[in-house]
Amino acid sequence: MTTAQQSATPPTPERAADVTSEPANPRSRVLVASLVGTTIEFYDFYIYATAAVLVFPHLFFPAGNDTTALLASFAVFGAAMVARPLGAVFFGHLGDRRGRKVTLVASLLTMGIATFAIGLLPTYALVGWLAPLLLVVMRLAQGFAIGGEWSGAALVATENAPEGKRAWYGTFPQLGAPLGFILANGLFLAIAAIMPSDDPSTPSDMFLSWGWRIPFLFSAVMVLVGLYVRLRLVESAAFQRAVDKGAVTRLPLGEVVRTHGRELVLGTFYMLATYVLFYLMTTFSLSYGRAATDAEVPGLGYTYNGFVLMMIVGVVFFGIFTMVSGPVADRFGRRAHLLVVTTGIIVFGLCWVPLLEAGDVGVMAWLLLGFSLMGLTFGPMGALLPELFATNVRYTGSGLSYNVSSILGAAVAPFIAVWLWGAADGSPFLVGVYLSAMGLLTLLALAVGRDTRNLDIDR
Repeated sequence: MTTAQQSATPPTPERAADVTSEPANPRSRVLVASLVGTTIEFYDFYIYATAAVLVFPHLFFPAGNDTTALLASFAVFGAAMVARPLGAVFFGHLGDRRGRKVTLVASLLTMGIATFAIGLLPTYALVGWLAPLLLVVMRLAQGFAIGGEWSGAALVATENAPEGKRAWYGTFPQLGAPLGFILANGLFLAIAAIMPSDDPSTPSDMFLSWGWRIPFLFSAVMVLVGLYVRLRLVESAAFQRAVDKGAVTRLPLGEVVRTHGRELVLGTFYMLATYVLFYLMTTFSLSYGRAATDAEVPGLGYTYNGFVLMMIVGVVFFGIFTMVSGPVADRFGRRAHLLVVTTGIIVFGLCWVPLLEAGDVGVMAWLLLGFSLMGLTFGPMGALLPELFATNVRYTGSGLSYNVSSILGAAVAPFIAVWLWGAADGSPFLVGVYLSAMGLLTLLALAVGRDTRNLDIDR
């Protein structure tokens, strides 16, 4: 008996029954389950990102310098990224040892409980420094959960995809990002409209008192919907075949580092430009767009409602081009597609100043271009990262690449962007250059990598 066979996790009677009665997930179930879960996860993440700009600087940190409070809020926002690789290891181990289904349910529950708890937290005025401490703890729990969510959803989609359609199936978990954004910001927008403020730069007293808590508490309803969908899943066919062959490994983390070290590094840098663009367009842009034109660090001077409506239009293009990217990546290959798109991201970063100085039309064009590029680069990742790794380490490997990149990109991107924005006296030039530099690193990784379109998903 081989070592792999000795360390394999035998199929349980329940799992064996599932396979006998329904050997594969119906296409609709696969696509809905991968989409619904990530939509909820991204909704939870976005409501935190929005609150990090609108609410937390006012309620969870001592009064004083507004920029310092915003940076502190973004620092807590970035703390979740540090927890994400830990979540990738934990849930990756669970997913590669026990299966995709149980792991997806566990990650969704963890994220939902942490988000609901944020809606109940006391503020700094009530408990002092305990308030930001509790916020950090809940934020770390959110990051830990999403560390296992994305890779599991991507695996459910790609491991059940028909031949030649893995990138298209892989775009469905990616669609959770634009849909979660629209749901989260749409709800915040509705609440802000019901509780209007006399000062466009500051939320109303009612909003700061209790209105901001509604989106966090509402997440409980969405989690229940997600759990219903995911509990109806049958285990991934590729994982079940790995179990049947005795290929499940005892320590997926050690195995993936030993056998797929190059793929881990490449996958991390494949995601780098995507992450930086993602968080600049969804988090930094909200701060920059709302900052007054005559502030110490000037911005675009839009009202919250006005700028979020513009962002939502941009995010619609994010969703459209996410779907477009799948068939294109299936037709021409992931690497060729991403080489072109990443070059576009580099050029886009160098065009920030002329676009943002061109008035409303230029700002809208900036949002549309940024979010369209976001869809084109984010969409193929749902197939590309899982395809880099063998079945018995795929959950751990794709999760680590995706989430380590979150530290290099997303964790520091809003913080660096605010610092560069201030260093340039309100000009976005350095922020755009930062995006282009990260795009160049991704381009180099793609140049030395290989296409994964024709790799066997059962290997």
